[in-house]
Amino acid sequence: MAEQHIVGCILGTAVGDAIGLPYEGISRNRVNKLIGEHLKHRLVFGYGMISDDTEHTVMVAQSLLEANRDTEIFQARLAKRLRYWFLALPAGIGFATLRAIIRLWLGFQPKNSGVYSAGNGPAMRSAILGTAITDLEQLKLFVKASTLITHTDPKAEYGALAVALAAFYVSNNSRCTAEGYFQLLNEHLPVEAKELFLLIKNAISSVKNRETTQEFAVSLSLSKGVTGYIYHTVPVAIHAWLSHSGNFEAAVTSVVRCGGDTDTVAAIVGGIVGAAVGKAGIPEKWLDGICDWPISINKIEEVAGQLSSKKESSKPAKISFFFSMLRNIVFMMVILVHGLRRLLPPY
Repeated sequence: MAEQHIVGCILGTAVGDAIGLPYEGISRNRVNKLIGEHLKHRLVFGYGMISDDTEHTVMVAQSLLEANRDTEIFQARLAKRLRYWFLALPAGIGFATLRAIIRLWLGFQPKNSGVYSAGNGPAMRSAILGTAITDLEQLKLFVKASTLITHTDPKAEYGALAVALAAFYVSNNSRCTAEGYFQLLNEHLPVEAKELFLLIKNAISSVKNRETTQEFAVSLSLSKGVTGYIYHTVPVAIHAWLSHSGNFEAAVTSVVRCGGDTDTVAAIVGGIVGAAVGKAGIPEKWLDGICDWPISINKIEEVAGQLSSKKESSKPAKISFFFSMLRNIVFMMVILVHGLRRLLPPY
């Protein structure tokens, strides 16, 4: 069962990321015109590619493999991977993450490299922590270690923890309820996170009132799209998960239709719901539609399989730096062409 959750979480993150990427930064109204009746891959001739959301999740999984339950080793390995990931010329890197990685290259220790930001970067890579770590106290330490490398605003950690706890909850309970998740948050979110706690409480009330995720986003003044601010991203993602806990396609579609930071929000939702439903619950058409390399679907499953086997301090599957750089150059050209496409209707 552990393998099912871990594989589903990473694949779900990748699919949510790839399916949401073409709509990133577009308003809700225009996104819905572009999607039409059914959401599908549309980045490159009907196929999709992954972005930093998936890459960070894979790096976290690789670092967990080497950590032997030691947060300092985990943090050091993840920081090293982030440094070399940056050298491979990734497109669309977040500003806070960019500054933090530059600080790492300047010699700052991972525990001191983060910058004061409440962006959603830490949340996009935290679902896999909740799926792979079975001890809640240990989970909180690993979420903190992952967050501080790039973000030091406590809100970033609280949001990442809320996502990790959601993934933990679905991975360890066959029957999940909003009340059960809320109780878990109440027990493990610090009192300082009361603003996030209230936002998620409002999300749960909205779900009970059968409001759509788009309607909930509008209630947060996000009518034009969900922003990268973690207290916008996380409540919307939690709302989508609780509204469609067993339906991967519906959950991801609901957040993409909100517009804004569609790839990251969909990646977070995909990671949580994917952990619940496993690979079998992810639409085959969306899995088959990802055309990427060297982080391919097969490579993702290989890393997930290693992590689920719980062979501590084992050597993770290698991802070629050289081929990653070549891929990123191609990816940047694809994004440029796609950006030019946005100048055309429908508006």
